[in-house]
Amino acid sequence: MTVTMKIEGMMCGHCEASVKKALEALDSVQSAEVSHEKGTALLTLSGEVSVDTLRQTVEDLDYKVIGIE
Repeated sequence: MTVTMKIEGMMCGHCEASVKKALEALDSVQSAEVSHEKGTALLTLSGEVSVDTLRQTVEDLDYKVIGIE
């Protein structure tokens, strides 16, 4: 299963790396492809993860989640 997150506030590769590391630390996230240029994170999931958990993980890093599909 894949999920696309739209994220505001990422400006560089360091931002991408921080978001990627935080998301991939979640149990059911197999991988995260993060792009500051597109403002997205494409997640591949191995199980259920709540939308609230995904949002909180990114917003704890001071970025704004504007959508999760």
